[in-house]
Amino acid sequence: MSPALRPLRKREAMPEFVRLALEERGLRARYDARPPYQRNDYLLWINKVKREETKRKHLEQMLDELEAGGVYMGIDWNG
Repeated sequence: MSPALRPLRKREAMPEFVRLALEERGLRARYDARPPYQRNDYLLWINKVKREETKRKHLEQMLDELEAGGVYMGIDWNG
């Protein structure tokens, strides 16, 4: 299937606790600077889990990666 015909992935909504965490750590601009697919992947990764403890763990990893820069989902990334 050509990329133009591939269905688009659903855009994930940003939960309030994620928005607050980004603002509290001063990382909203770094989050917004990431490509749309990365922002969506991070939110999907946080939203899809059921346990609150796991949501927080995923959130903390995202925040740490944004703060460090050069990392996306545990993989080196040059953006």
